[in-house]
This record gives sequence, structure tokens and C-alpha cells, in this order.
Amino acid sequence: MKSCVEHSNLINRRTILGGMAAGIAASTVAVDVAFADGKYSGDTLVVISMHGGFDGLSTIIPIGDPDYYRARPGIAVPKSRVIAGDGTFGLHPALAPLLPQWKAGSLAAVHAVGQPHPTRSHFAAMEAMENAAPGTSVRSGWLDRMLGGTGATAALAGVAMGSSRPSRLLAGPTSDIAMLSVDDLTLAGDGKRPIAAALRAMYADAPAHLAAPAKAADRALAAMDKPRSAKGGSGYPDTDLGGALRDVARLITSGAGLVTATVDCGDWDMHEALGPAVKGERMFDNLTDFAKALAAFTADLGAQAMKRVTVLTISEFGRRVAENGSHGADHGHGNAMLLLGGGIRGGKVYTHWPTLAASALVDGDLAATTDYRSVIGEILQKRCGLGDLSTIFPGVKPSRFGLAAAR
Repeated sequence: MKSCVEHSNLINRRTILGGMAAGIAASTVAVDVAFADGKYSGDTLVVISMHGGFDGLSTIIPIGDPDYYRARPGIAVPKSRVIAGDGTFGLHPALAPLLPQWKAGSLAAVHAVGQPHPTRSHFAAMEAMENAAPGTSVRSGWLDRMLGGTGATAALAGVAMGSSRPSRLLAGPTSDIAMLSVDDLTLAGDGKRPIAAALRAMYADAPAHLAAPAKAADRALAAMDKPRSAKGGSGYPDTDLGGALRDVARLITSGAGLVTATVDCGDWDMHEALGPAVKGERMFDNLTDFAKALAAFTADLGAQAMKRVTVLTISEFGRRVAENGSHGADHGHGNAMLLLGGGIRGGKVYTHWPTLAASALVDGDLAATTDYRSVIGEILQKRCGLGDLSTIFPGVKPSRFGLAAAR
């Protein structure tokens, strides 16, 4: 279980404080959050990592492609069950809680996205996805590089909250702090902060590379009063994702200057029992919880605040086109991303669809015709105000889908 940690200067960022006697208390969900210093005026970017290999073909269903139904006789979503169908694509019925956002034009999907050098290894694919700079010497996470581009320097410039897996998205020189929930970010047994004072004194004259994590943690603790006093909304499902998004909303509504949040949402590795599109089946139930959490987050913030928020999903890879013998789907390539926010031009699926014809597949997988980084790049330029993306996604140009309005 991860404890409060610091991503500073690449040295034991997540353990330097955790090993101290006054280690920072942990709770149970993972969100990485970053705060601006007042200069950043772009959207709050919420990145939901769908770890395990999200099945985009079960979520944004290509109902107009007959090869989809041939390849998945037992787990395909029938045309009669999809929602928001347009004859070419439709949404999984478990996404019904998000149907109002789709119809209102604030929720969109991008299909047939993927990485430039696909692999079916979870570890390798996640590392590549979060680094997002293949073929270069860059070793930081792309979200760390994005934060550096915003100039965010406040005490809560970055926060990792949630699962026990440290987020490589924020690995790098830009400062961030780890917490497992807004209410549980404390120094164990601190009372009226005498331990924090001792920690401050201990590192007062230490070399910068040693003192930076402790000092950043101290400043972050002192800045948590506003988020803690913000009341969380209701309607969130009792899940890790629901709790994490509720805390992200508190950070936004407290006026803490949130720049970005990355939230883990796992359990998508469905080699078996993915199931048909009915309640009680694994994919249906997981998507239901996901949709309910996002719908509650949207309602909690309200339309006005959502005008300054963009949510997007990423996953290390998709699933193979053909179902396997266990009514599931194995590791694949091409996938779907979801985008939600006041600046999203939604209610549609953006794609350069390659089809699911056998001749169009790549080793049995949906071909990825769009680099996931280019989709994020369009958001970073149009909604986050970052003009030059070369240091964030080397060699990648933003997509030209027009999926978001410029601020």
C-alpha cells in the first residue's frame, strides 16, 4: 500500500518519506492531482487509466461492421441492445448513466487508437503508454512533462491518490504529492502538527535534492485545509473510482487550482467471462460502475464547472477482435478512448475506421489508425493552452478530428 510520497528530482520519490518513523498515513484509492500557481488558465485534465486492457470493441460497438458479429458470436452486443446507435457505432447499454452527456454533446469517443509500437505485455505496454516517448532518451511520464509546461509550482502541484501502484504518468522532475484520499493526507500521530514542525527543522539545512521531497510534503499538508472543508457530492458508487472522483471534485470545487488528476480504474483484463451485455456479467457490471462514477462526478461539479474540465480515458492496449474459448477476449491492440467535458464536441465517435475485415486486422487485432498521443495532444492544445507539444510528445502532432473547442 503506498504512502504519501513525492515525485521530486527522480530520487526515491515514493519512498523517501514512507520509510520515516512519522510516515504519512495511507488510505485506499489512486488519483494523481496537480495544482497551479494561479497562472494556469486551462482546463482541469482528469486522466482515467483503464488498466488491464480495456475492451473498446465491447464499449463503443461497431454495429455497422458485420465482421464484429462474426468474430464474437457469444459476447457481441446485439444491435437491439446498444444505445445512442447511429447505424455505424453504438454505446454499450451499461453506459446508460452517461447517455444524457452523450445527447448533450459533452461526451465523445475516439475509436481505433493505440500505441505506435504495440506489445501484449501489460507491464511493457503500461510503461510505454505512461512514458509516451518511444525511441527517445526521455524517461519521465507525459503528465509530468505536461505539468512542467503549465508552470504549476503551488504546494499541491501534483498529487497521486488511490491504488497502491505508483503512477508513472507523473514520474519526473515536476513536483507532486501522493495521497490515498483528501481526508487521510496526514502525518501519523501529528496532532497539531508537531511532527510536521520536526520534519521541517530536520530538513532545513539539508541539500536541496534531499530536502525537496520533505519540504514539498510539508507545504502540501499545510494546503489541505480547503479541500478537506469542501463537501463531496452524493450519488457516487461505493467503488475506488467513485471515491477517487469524489475527491477530485472536492479539489476542484475548493478552488485549490487543480491542473490535472490521474485516476486508476482497473479490472479490465477479461480473458474469460466477459459475458453478454446483461446485468450480472463482468463487463456490464464494470461499465455500469464506471458510468455511474463519471455521471456522479459531472453532476457534482455542475455544468458551469464542467466547462473548465476535460476527462479522458487511456488503456495500455485493447482486446483481440475474436472472442476466445472462455467467452472473453485476449490481449489486442486497437482500442477506444472516451472524452468528457464542457469543451468536448460530443455525441459522436471520431475515427479512421479500418474495418474488422480479416485483411484489415493486424495479427488478429483491430488496427490502430490513430496514435493515442495525438488525441491527448489536441486536448492539450485546445483545452489546456499548451502550444508546443514537442517536449510532451516528441515527434507527434495533435489530431485534427476537431473533437474539442478551443478555449
